[in-house]
Amino acid sequence: MRSRRTTLAVPGSNPRFIEKAQGLPADEIFLDLEDAVAPSAKEAARKSVVAALNEGDWTGKVRTVRVNDLNTPWAYRDVIEVVEGAGANLDAILLPKAQDATHVQWLDRLLTQIEAAMGYEPGRIGIEAQIEDARGMVEIDAIAASSPRLEALVFGPGDFMASINMKTLVVGEQPPGYTEGDAYHYILMRILLSARANDLQAIDGPYFNVRDVDAFTRVARRSAALGFDGKWVLHPSQVEAGNEVFSPTQDDYDHAELILDAYDHYTRVEGRGAATLGDEMIDEASRKMALVVSAKGRAAGMARTKRFDPPTA
Repeated sequence: MRSRRTTLAVPGSNPRFIEKAQGLPADEIFLDLEDAVAPSAKEAARKSVVAALNEGDWTGKVRTVRVNDLNTPWAYRDVIEVVEGAGANLDAILLPKAQDATHVQWLDRLLTQIEAAMGYEPGRIGIEAQIEDARGMVEIDAIAASSPRLEALVFGPGDFMASINMKTLVVGEQPPGYTEGDAYHYILMRILLSARANDLQAIDGPYFNVRDVDAFTRVARRSAALGFDGKWVLHPSQVEAGNEVFSPTQDDYDHAELILDAYDHYTRVEGRGAATLGDEMIDEASRKMALVVSAKGRAAGMARTKRFDPPTA
C-alpha cells in the first residue's frame, strides 16, 4: 500500500501553492479541482493540474487529483482531461461525495477506457472514495467492495456534518452540547471496518483550524489510535505533526520487527507455534499485530536499530 500518513490538499488553480507543495514532506498530494476551485476557474485549473503533474518534481509522493463529484457538469471532463494529459504521472483519482457503488464503478470504467485508448498500463491508476454524507455512509460496504482499483476510503467531515445536521460550525471538533464520549466515534469506526474488510486504507478528513497544531494533533491521535492510516492536512504546519502521529515510535517499530524475526525463527527453524521474546509470549496473533506496526514503519521509511539474535543451544 502507498503511504498516506499525511495527504496535503492543494488548490489546482493556485500555481504558488502547487510549487510549494512539491517541497513539503507530505506522503500524498492531491491537486484539487473540486471545493478549492471556483466554478469559473475549473476549466483552467485542469490545465494547471496537468502541467504540474507532468513538469513538477513529486519524488516520493503519491500523486492524486480530486475531481468534481458526479452530480456536477465538470466530473467527466475532469477525468478525461487529467488522465489523458497526465495519466503517466498520476497515481490515483479521488472521487468526492461517493454515494453508492455505481459512482466508483463509473470512474473505474472510464479510467479503463482511457488507459486502453492512451496505451497506459491497465488498472495502474487507483481510486480513493470520499464518504461525505449519510447516504454514502449507509452504502459504505458496497462502495468499499465496488472496484479493484479502490485503495482508500476517506472521511469528508464538513459535508458529512452538514448532511446529518450536526450542531457545529467547527469542522473536526465535538459539537456543542455533546459531553459524553466522541460524536465521531461511530462514523470513524464504520469507515475503518469497511476499509479493513476490503483491504483498503482508511484516511481521516481535515481539521479546519489550520493554525492550531496542538488541536490538530489531538484530533489526529484519535483516529490514529483507532487504526486509521493517515489524515488530510490543509496547511504545511500540520504535515510534520501528522507524519509523527501516524508513524510508530522507534521502539515500537524495532519491537515489531523483532517479533516478526523471532516468530519466523521459532516456527520455521524450531517448529514451535508459540515461544517467548525476552519475557513476552509471542504467537500467531502477535505476528499479525507486529505486521501492522512494521508495515507502517517501513512505509514511513524507518530503519530498525535492533536485530534478533537466535538463542544458542
